[in-house]
Amino acid sequence: MILSVGGVEFGYPSRAVLKGIRFTVALGDCLAILGPNGVGKSTLLKCLNGILKPQGGTILIGKDDLRRLDRREVARRMGYVPQRYQAGRVTVFDAVLLGRKPHITWDVSPEDMEIAGRALRLLGLESFALRYLDELSGGELQKVVIARALAQEPKVLLLDEPTSNLDLKNQIGVLEVIRSVTATRELAAVVTMHDLNLAVRLANKFVLLRGGRVFAAGGVEVLTPETIESVYGVPVIVERCHGVPVVIPVPGWRPASKPRRGGAGESRIALKGSDRVSTGN
Repeated sequence: MILSVGGVEFGYPSRAVLKGIRFTVALGDCLAILGPNGVGKSTLLKCLNGILKPQGGTILIGKDDLRRLDRREVARRMGYVPQRYQAGRVTVFDAVLLGRKPHITWDVSPEDMEIAGRALRLLGLESFALRYLDELSGGELQKVVIARALAQEPKVLLLDEPTSNLDLKNQIGVLEVIRSVTATRELAAVVTMHDLNLAVRLANKFVLLRGGRVFAAGGVEVLTPETIESVYGVPVIVERCHGVPVVIPVPGWRPASKPRRGGAGESRIALKGSDRVSTGN
């Protein structure tokens, strides 16, 4: 296993966030971390990358304990794409070339330049090479940050909501790039996502978090209507379209509204029994 997470615990002074998180990732795997807002998905990625220090448990990269690696060595092995990235007055090419920093000893080599160029081509950014980051759209900037992470040539790629700023065409394009490099370059990807249907297109493994714990983990078979409703609180139907599972909220369902001040009690929405019947295959 290239990444082994054993019983990771993390909390802020006001609350515990991660409680005994366990999973493993092998080379060639693409793992999607799923769960509602505030469950700790982004916090978990930051623990995996050493940005946050877990208060318990272990994280192994290969056979090495993350706690014993310096930041340069972690950056050689892990590429990280955050949700938000501050654009500056730097060209796209130079920003991607910064991904080579953990590997550079004295000066940038022709090989470093070539690797940065390959990452640009992979994301379709060749024509943007001399543009400045602060001139880009949010979606274009997101692709640059992904290209920079790929230029690191990591063994594990950590991506926090990588499609959040992209239109439909670019969402699919970026997912295809992640899936392709994961399969062909002997690396693993760990991706946080909100869109279950995009996650199914990308990942072969899934971890669903609820209450700071792993509620379910495994292949696509864990994405059952019962599991999804337990994690997200939304009744769904899971159908297959061209062999791909598609998650559909039950038609007509709406979150229960809060009781009005002075009302008789909590408002409830009744669903017919047939509305909650879902097909898993």
